[in-house]
Amino acid sequence: MHVVATAGHVDHGKSTLVRALTGMEPDRWEEERRRGLTLDLGFAWTRLPDGADVAFVDVPGHERLVANMLAGVGPVPAVMFVVAADQGWQQQSEEHLAVLDALDVRHGLLAVTRCDLTDPATVAAVRDDALTRIAATSLGKVAAVTVSGATGEGLDGLRTALADLTRALPSPDLDADVRLWIDRAFTIQGRGTVVTGTLRAGIVNVGDELALADGTPVKVRGLQALKQTRTQVGAVARVAVNLRGAPETLRRGDVLLTPGRWLTTDLVDVRLRGDAAPDLPRHLTLHAGSAAVPVTVRPLGDDTARLALSRPLTLRVGDIALLRDPGSHRVPAGITVLDVRPPRFTRRGAAAARARELAALPGVPDGASELRRRGLIRRGDLLAMGLTPPSAPVAGDWLADPGHWADLWRRLVKAVDEHAARHPTDPGLPTEAARRALGLPDRALVEALAGDDLQRRDGRLYGATTRPQLPPHVQRAVDAVRRDLAESPFRAPEAGRLAELGLTPKLLTAAAAAGALRKISNEIVLLPDCEARAAAILARLPQPFTLSQARQALDTTRRVAVPLLEHLDRRGYTVRVDETHRRCLPR
Repeated sequence: MHVVATAGHVDHGKSTLVRALTGMEPDRWEEERRRGLTLDLGFAWTRLPDGADVAFVDVPGHERLVANMLAGVGPVPAVMFVVAADQGWQQQSEEHLAVLDALDVRHGLLAVTRCDLTDPATVAAVRDDALTRIAATSLGKVAAVTVSGATGEGLDGLRTALADLTRALPSPDLDADVRLWIDRAFTIQGRGTVVTGTLRAGIVNVGDELALADGTPVKVRGLQALKQTRTQVGAVARVAVNLRGAPETLRRGDVLLTPGRWLTTDLVDVRLRGDAAPDLPRHLTLHAGSAAVPVTVRPLGDDTARLALSRPLTLRVGDIALLRDPGSHRVPAGITVLDVRPPRFTRRGAAAARARELAALPGVPDGASELRRRGLIRRGDLLAMGLTPPSAPVAGDWLADPGHWADLWRRLVKAVDEHAARHPTDPGLPTEAARRALGLPDRALVEALAGDDLQRRDGRLYGATTRPQLPPHVQRAVDAVRRDLAESPFRAPEAGRLAELGLTPKLLTAAAAAGALRKISNEIVLLPDCEARAAAILARLPQPFTLSQARQALDTTRRVAVPLLEHLDRRGYTVRVDETHRRCLPR
């Protein structure tokens, strides 16, 4: 299926032409048929000579209904521009063309209608004038057909031109994430909520789980395209979706989305096509897809601005939309979205710096440039912005710009070395402290940065200094303990002796980490080879042995023997036989 929107001045015969082409009545309401005017969106379809189906989104031409027109044109890739031969170019012709240009629509054709109501010279003059105006916009040179919806004159030529137009349309991306802008929502008794829209990309299946912009899950219980029940609809297509779980508040401008793959935003940075940013009114209406949202405009550069949206929209980098001034019936600018997560201005000069940054962009940001600007970003967030990740994650879902990653590594090595210099008795920098020092959002990034260049042990990072360096006065105190233990290896110093030497629990831990002492418990320290010595002595006892026998053999006290034997159990030197006996294990 192909989808084409109509455009043109009110009462120039758009609906009549669609009716003649399709045999269907595109006007939706009794009032529209009574007044002979399209007040809201109408839909009809037909089969072209080449066998392709084309669906028409018939839009209103009245100036007060341009918002309705935009809801239909916004998601549609091609347009049939209609100008009446007996009236020529009119006010809404100009505004509709400005809309198409602002939306950067590049595929269309011109239908000069009512050619039966005037002479051939006038028809030719109207055609040539319209072609000249259209050629100056994003549509460029288009084919033109003269036709009469009333008599049928020229309809075959129009069908052929439509077939040529649709064949030239780019192929849709069927693998893309779904974003279906809703242009109608209603309830059918016994079926529930039904929404319609133009599917520009992706595929929707019956049974799919989709989501609304606020994350509310909905399920596709039924699909129709061209009033035919379908199990699957692929882009580009007009589609009606029967939903389960949808709230009654659904309306035009809402969206159906692939879950977890989109971001909503109420702040965007954009590039303008049209009026200069400083000349824009402060308050305008942003038209994106089928949505119309009031925005506040903050100029940044000559052609860049920041838009604060009155309600969040689901947008991506590269999206094309337009700004409209409803009061003056003007479209002052089309926009291209440059950033859906722009940095907040928290310091003086930040807005000017941002303007320079956006001005330096050659076009729409790509994944590499956005990653370079941010340094770090989750892969899923980059995809949700509409950008392709330029590299594999460095840790978990995190992507890192190579230059930023190298700088982080240098800063981490420096932080580890500086910590070791400031804390010689405790040189290992805790991983969490490293994360805070580098301002990283995830501890996994610290682990990835450390790699094989830094040692990791017990939640700490070590660089060139892997063992505590004991200050001279601490080393002297430790040497005194070692001399005491050399005479009686299992007579651990009492708390008073340690206090006399100035050895606090923290310093004892540092001495143990430096390999000068062995910490058996919080209160007991012995020589580093105490396990092997004790095991050799205990092995000479009759097996199994008791705590009392071990205490006597080791020439120590119960205060030391109990934690020492438990330590030997943990290290695999000894094993309990029962409540009172142990035996030595072979080594």
